Amino acid sequence: MLAPVKRVDFHYDFSCPYAYLASTQIEAVAARGGAELGWRPMLLGGVFRAVGAPDQPRMIPAKARQNHLDMHRWADHFGVLLVMPPGHPNRTVLALRATLAAATGDVPRASHALFRAYWVLGRDLSRPEVVREALDEAGLDGAALVARAEDQPIKDALRARTDAAVALGVFGAPSFVVTGAEPGEEGALYWGQDRLFLVERALGVQASHLGPETPGSAVVPEVSFFFDVSSPFAYLAATQIEAVAQRRGARVRWRPFLLGALFKSIGTADVPLFTMPQAKQRLAGIDMQRWAAHHGVPFRFPSRFPMNTVKALRMILQLPDEQRPALALALLRAYWADDRDVDDDAVLAAVAASVGLDGGALLAGAKSDAVKAQLRAATADAERAGLCGAPSFLVGDLLFWGQDRLLFVDKALRGWRPRGE
Repeated sequence: MLAPVKRVDFHYDFSCPYAYLASTQIEAVAARGGAELGWRPMLLGGVFRAVGAPDQPRMIPAKARQNHLDMHRWADHFGVLLVMPPGHPNRTVLALRATLAAATGDVPRASHALFRAYWVLGRDLSRPEVVREALDEAGLDGAALVARAEDQPIKDALRARTDAAVALGVFGAPSFVVTGAEPGEEGALYWGQDRLFLVERALGVQASHLGPETPGSAVVPEVSFFFDVSSPFAYLAATQIEAVAQRRGARVRWRPFLLGALFKSIGTADVPLFTMPQAKQRLAGIDMQRWAAHHGVPFRFPSRFPMNTVKALRMILQLPDEQRPALALALLRAYWADDRDVDDDAVLAAVAASVGLDGGALLAGAKSDAVKAQLRAATADAERAGLCGAPSFLVGDLLFWGQDRLLFVDKALRGWRPRGE
């Protein structure tokens, strides 16, 4: 019996910077995995409307800054140019239709040309002359494709592609659907250019979330790790951060803070997960499981969520730096792997005892005004550092957000400084 043909379908819109970044890598990813690649242009605004997401999500200043830095950091990491176009986001309906008007074999070439026009040259793809010129530069008949973009069958094709993406669970760009892969990954959906290594793993390639193990010790000797026990992503990061630092001979400074208080201060919803469209919530849950499996750590979404972690954080804060990791990891595992109530005094005392600490004394100390003030100060420090969520990492003056940015932490410890920072 013949093995199924491995395939990756790449769903994208030219208006998305992360889709552009993915477009510079996806062909190599598919080739390494021995997979066919399908280019699937879709109208991102249509996807947003279908899943109930705003066309332009409002970002608080701290998150907007991290988002801006992040896209340019990925461009630097991939070794490509990225220029924010004037008036972004510009309408891309014409460009998407012109792409679909091309012959099937010309869709990749048209897509690369239009991504380049938008994200390298900063051109407005809502203008027919811009689309025509970009396609002409790629050796295509731009005038003919722009004209065909107005044909009803082409308009219908874009709607159909967009509807088909939504039916697959797509809620944003870039998205990737893997078929013909390992058992359990058939029809698997991945979102984001930062999940390309997971796409490769689904295709049978032993890809890592970190860069290659290159020689060299840390240029920056310390990474500050900001976390709250309430965050599943902080748990995942906590299981890896020491190993990442040890690769470079660096040390980790564990810095607990109260995530809910930060959210309240900077204007974020108490539980961002609950504000996501249902399709995004579903994939977030799957994504957590994928990361846990990749890291080789247990994970179970707790039956009590969200959880009050004030007492747990105050217990950690009372400890000297060298004793914080053991208790923090034990508390994170108790909540995110064992589904224990880390707001319960008996549970907290038992977890502390399991790592050789006096839980009763730490609980008593957590009630003191001095420790309460210490947690408030730690949270204020996190806000001053520019945090918008947990986990976050500070390497020198470079702040990274998310356990999926450990790659950048590793690079920064080796002295990497992204262009423009």
